[in-house]
Amino acid sequence: MAKKKNEEKNTQQKTNIMDDLLKKYQPKIIKKGSEIEAKIVSLSKKGIVFDIGAKAYAQLGELEIKEVSTYLPYLKPGDKIQVKVISEESKNGYPVVSLRKFFEKGKWEILKEKKDKEEEIEVVCGEYGKGGIFVDFMGIRGVIPKIQLTEPFISNPEKLNGQKIKVKILEVNKEKNRLVVSQKASALKISQKELKERFDAIKEGKVYKAKVLGASEFGVFCEVEGVEGLVHISEISWEKVSNASAYVKPGEIIDVYVVERNEKDLKLNLSLKRLTPDPWEKIEEKYPKDKEIEGEIVRKEKYGYFVRLEPGIEGLIHISKLKGDENIKIGDKIKAYVERISLKDRKMSLVLPQKEKPVFYR
Repeated sequence: MAKKKNEEKNTQQKTNIMDDLLKKYQPKIIKKGSEIEAKIVSLSKKGIVFDIGAKAYAQLGELEIKEVSTYLPYLKPGDKIQVKVISEESKNGYPVVSLRKFFEKGKWEILKEKKDKEEEIEVVCGEYGKGGIFVDFMGIRGVIPKIQLTEPFISNPEKLNGQKIKVKILEVNKEKNRLVVSQKASALKISQKELKERFDAIKEGKVYKAKVLGASEFGVFCEVEGVEGLVHISEISWEKVSNASAYVKPGEIIDVYVVERNEKDLKLNLSLKRLTPDPWEKIEEKYPKDKEIEGEIVRKEKYGYFVRLEPGIEGLIHISKLKGDENIKIGDKIKAYVERISLKDRKMSLVLPQKEKPVFYR
């Protein structure tokens, strides 16, 4: 009797253990659109197999298989990764999942790693715009600044449209969706360590020889001892500059003054005008109030006419100081009087001489 009771007890214990095991290993109920953690079982160029806790292993969707090869060096069996269920059961009987979210995140991680290791990446070049050559890296849009090109592309950047080229990464920022790369650094095998050493050797407030790489609406792009620099259009001359290319030629060697060093980007802010005296320094001595001056009408604005007295010095004849019948034209040489000077704002107000003496009535 006791023996029978022990057998029944053992059978019940085994049943309970089996129930617990079945509960423990009961396949997950997966739903289309849900995001779950999956473990990589195997991976190759033909696809990836995942264990998602379902009754069958899941596979990567066919549309994403072509992207797998890019990520193979960064994944291995046993890795756990977030996937999205796009089909609970395909016609072949297995679930299908997507790595789209990982692909987007993974691209930025790859870029950051490549930048840290100073390794090259291959990009597809697009159109040339104000910022430079637009490029594509696995769907991420980036740019090659014009100054980061070598010849013949720096002279004709449009030639790169549609080409696949190797570049090095200068800046990568996922939060700002910003990717800046350099064809020059790749072609010339320039390392960031070497560039940093060159940059650190350059001092603010000093004058250096610079090679002109090109000009744009922003100013003049230069290279100072292998370091990128920009003479902003406002730093070319003390007078107003509308066309930077009129002042320099590509390949020309010029003197530049280092205004500022940008530690973050390893770039230089340069100046040409600071190599010459500021014409406004002694402006009040040279052009005292009520002094008669001679100048040339250089441009017309809706609020008046600008008169150039000398390079870097212009005065304004405000429209409120005109009668309306003066017939002033661009290029006219005129005489005027200094009405007011604001050294702080670097502005000078002028008035035309009266043609007739006022008539007073008694």
